Amino acid sequence: MESTNRYVIKMQAKLQTWFGRGWAVTAGVLLSIVLTIGLGGIFFLNSSVPTTITIASGPEGSSFSRNAEKYKKLLAKDGVTLKIVPSEGSSENLKRLTDPKETVDVGFVLGGEVAKASTENLVSLGSVNYQPILIFYQGAVRRSLSEFKGGALDIGPEGSGRRNVSLELLKANGLEPKSGFVEIETKDLVAALREKSVDAVFVMGDSTPSEVIRKLFLMPGVHLFDFTQADAYVRRINYLNKLTLPKGSLDLGRNLPETDMQLLSPTVELIARDSLHPALSDLLLAAAQEVHSGPGLFRKRGEFPVAIEHEFRLSPEATRYYASGKTFLYRTFPFWLASLIARILAVIVPIGLLIVPALKIAPAIYRWRMESRIHRWYKALLELERHARNATHPARREELLQQLNHIETSVDNIVVPASFGDMFYGLREHVTFVRRTLTEHPTQTQASPASVSA
Repeated sequence: MESTNRYVIKMQAKLQTWFGRGWAVTAGVLLSIVLTIGLGGIFFLNSSVPTTITIASGPEGSSFSRNAEKYKKLLAKDGVTLKIVPSEGSSENLKRLTDPKETVDVGFVLGGEVAKASTENLVSLGSVNYQPILIFYQGAVRRSLSEFKGGALDIGPEGSGRRNVSLELLKANGLEPKSGFVEIETKDLVAALREKSVDAVFVMGDSTPSEVIRKLFLMPGVHLFDFTQADAYVRRINYLNKLTLPKGSLDLGRNLPETDMQLLSPTVELIARDSLHPALSDLLLAAAQEVHSGPGLFRKRGEFPVAIEHEFRLSPEATRYYASGKTFLYRTFPFWLASLIARILAVIVPIGLLIVPALKIAPAIYRWRMESRIHRWYKALLELERHARNATHPARREELLQQLNHIETSVDNIVVPASFGDMFYGLREHVTFVRRTLTEHPTQTQASPASVSA
């Protein structure tokens, strides 16, 4: 027990020597160090890059679903798992992204959807593709959508992008459900056209399997609607783009289509919540570049992905990526190592910004504190010496000696580093001088070193 107490006392003395302060200040310094380390540790743990991300795609077999599968394979190479959540299409994807109860991080969204939800917490990672609206019909060739008035049309289920675009196009021609056309939802688009249970079907790759679209293209007696007024549509509906399906591009042998066809298409944007980690944003954009940068039926090589801002604001990470590519760390090191280095830097840099200025002023503060612990006794010594020169009564001088003894005891208990030893021993000499003043004959006068130093 006694040895334990001696150890505690020894550690107390050592701590006071280290910090040169009283117990309250020493405890405050230690607490600050512990808090700094603790906060740094918490920040380090919280800044870790998630290894799982969830994407809202589309129905099985749709272009959205196929692209999501490609993303999944590419992200897996960097140790990131992409969870794919099927949906009815673009509208449902946007609904899930804006719903805080959903765990979706990113999704494919068509232009023109923004009016249906609050998007203040969403950002765009760029446009990744065109998604043309294709209208297949039987019978005589039609030049305007108004010619479908009164007809039975399949424009797609709720939650699909094709439904929203279809309604916008029909509305521009004065056609609305239950007044301008009859809306019919069919499970088999090919059979519906063949059996003439519908007059036309509106399809898009976000919610229609590519196999179904291919069958519709090759189906005898079925026409693809040519948007001869495409320029007018693009000016009236600002999220649409005019595309050309070249003659013979579908089948050179059978010359399908027989003429150049004008189509309308919104762009597909990769939309994410603004809480998406920057490192994951880079991975997604790298995947998008590999998946969408090649040439296609409606796009040139390298045309996508592209940083074009439509209804959604472009994320800062995407802006930086399109300007300079991946950051140095993720461009130089494997993803896991770059993530670890980034986390370490995220902790060290802020702490360094606080510590460096503190280290510059710490020596001055430290010296001032050491000097103040010694200099504060000079005030008591000066006051006591003045009383000593005027004290002629023995009792009064004895009282002053008792006060001096208390000062001397307190001075002897001061703990200071060796570098301040000259000041410490100077103070003790001045205490001795005042004691000599008190013990000598009261009528003697001497020059006071304490007075001079004051």
